Parts: sequence; structure tokens; C-alpha cells
Amino acid sequence: MTRWASCEAVESHPEKLGGALIFRGTRVPVSALFENIKDGASVSEFLEWFPGVEDWQVRAVLEHEVMDLERSGNS
Repeated sequence: MTRWASCEAVESHPEKLGGALIFRGTRVPVSALFENIKDGASVSEFLEWFPGVEDWQVRAVLEHEVMDLERSGNS
């Protein structure tokens, strides 16, 4: 969770899905977003399939991941 601590859109609690990284206020794992995108889903489809997740949360997670990749690439 350390690298995700600055992302307001996510949380992790041992009592929710075994501590998996989830969208804040939901039980939807962040990994579901990446799995669905990998399988060809759009952000709109993901939001339709997981109504508890908000658009700003998905965008925050994607932006966080891009920034993390850019930092890793500049190391």
C-alpha cells in the first residue's frame, strides 16, 4: 500500500477482501480495473459494471499508475 498511500481514491483494510487494494468506499479491487482494461473494456463499461466506483476514482488510479511508471522509467 505504501506507493498507493498518496492516492485518495483507494484504501486497504485487512477486513475488506483480505487487505487487497480497493476503491475507497467499495469492495471493488483496483485489480479489477486493470484486468477489465487488459481484456478490452473501456472506462465507461467498467463504471457501468461496478456502479459503486466513481469516475474520479478510476481517473485518479490511472493517473497515479502513469506517474508511478514515469518515476520508474526515470530512475
